[in-house]
Amino acid sequence: MPRQTINPYNNEVLKTFDDATDQEIDAAITTADKLYYEMKHQTIQDRAKTLHMIAQGIRDHSQELAEIATREMGKLIGESKGEVELCAIIADYFADHAEEFLQPTTIESQVHGEAKVYKHATGVILAVEPWNFPYYQIMRVFAPNFMVGNPMILRDAANIPWSAQAFADIVLEAGAPKGALTNVFMSYDQVADVIADPRIQGVALTGSERGGSSVAEEAGKNLKKSTLELGGQDVFVVLDDANMEDVNNIAWRARLYNAGQVCTSSKRFIVMDNVYDEFLENLKKNFAAVKPGDPMDPATTLAPMNTKKAKEKLQKQVDEAVAAGAVVAYGNESYDLPGQFFMPTILTNISLDNPAARTEMFGPVAQVYKVHSEEEAIELANHSQYGLGGIVFSGDAKHGEEVATQIETGMVFVNNFMASLPELPFGGVKNSGYGRELSDLGLMAFVNEQLVVTADGPDMHNMAGGLVTPDAEE
Repeated sequence: MPRQTINPYNNEVLKTFDDATDQEIDAAITTADKLYYEMKHQTIQDRAKTLHMIAQGIRDHSQELAEIATREMGKLIGESKGEVELCAIIADYFADHAEEFLQPTTIESQVHGEAKVYKHATGVILAVEPWNFPYYQIMRVFAPNFMVGNPMILRDAANIPWSAQAFADIVLEAGAPKGALTNVFMSYDQVADVIADPRIQGVALTGSERGGSSVAEEAGKNLKKSTLELGGQDVFVVLDDANMEDVNNIAWRARLYNAGQVCTSSKRFIVMDNVYDEFLENLKKNFAAVKPGDPMDPATTLAPMNTKKAKEKLQKQVDEAVAAGAVVAYGNESYDLPGQFFMPTILTNISLDNPAARTEMFGPVAQVYKVHSEEEAIELANHSQYGLGGIVFSGDAKHGEEVATQIETGMVFVNNFMASLPELPFGGVKNSGYGRELSDLGLMAFVNEQLVVTADGPDMHNMAGGLVTPDAEE
């Protein structure tokens, strides 16, 4: 079935792309696998030069890429430009640091000889990526694996084919060898077939809990390594001594960035009782002040959601929450606009048996909870099947850090906005997935960490049945 690019601001169909045939997918894997063996003989310095060229190519096409992303999935043009620049930053980072990260490491050991761990490429990687950050999601898998020497097959979300193909084209145009990154429009059935292909050595997915479960099942069945970055119900904890000026300035942005369609955006605001009323009133004011409109217009501050289906799903979730006793403190009304706009909405009085308390709302809806103690705040924060990110605000930064370490997530930011940078590991726990992307941890996701022990000859004195034993006492 052909894929369509539909502008969520005005519902206009912009482009159509055909799905790949089985033969085209096989050809893409064949090309990538051939490149893997060629890259074994390439120096990492050569790959670094190419990745720097890719970073420059992305910057050279930054306006074009930003406009495609905004037209295709609806994000504000300023946010699209920021995403494109972040991709270039990630590429430059791994080009600059991969050689250092991939150096052999020596292990202190009782073994006779010198023990080292070498880091080798493993082969072709499949990346299954979502729509909410059309370029960043690709780059954070591509850049480290390119430096390792693992070619990548990309299966991107069905609603952003233009962004996916434009990114892949620019990577090749900038100097990457054919097969380094191949965008393939494949169905989920074809994804399963690709995972099973013996030439594929691993799969990285960012997406829904359901999608992650399916991919992990296929990967496990075929003994392939996988990394998963799934959903989140990230908390924004406001302690009783927090600087409320900072809190009020950041809270609304943490929820409405990218129209709230971010795995790590703050979705549950857990606020101490002494500052709860002030927090809620300011969140209402800031939500009411946003300006929906054309995301290509820099004056617009609220983007449409990415698809009609996503908007309808979010509305159903809000309706279910209200039916179960939640109170609409603000929003939940319609805009008189043609696109997929959802009015920022605040829900309060959410009981733990309300479906909203265990559901990721992927759009501009904030859940606000009042708590009466720090212990209650931490307990509520951990009352979720998800564990991706979080934010804690405290007047005492060190105390905020102590609270952060008690929240069961992969990432927490204290007195600051959530940020994604190439040197910071990205990933979660529980139903938010496993593994890490970015940083040196992400670089090692699909690396063969090979132990090599080198000696001039065997130590016959310490050999016993093929096992090395400590020296016996004389």
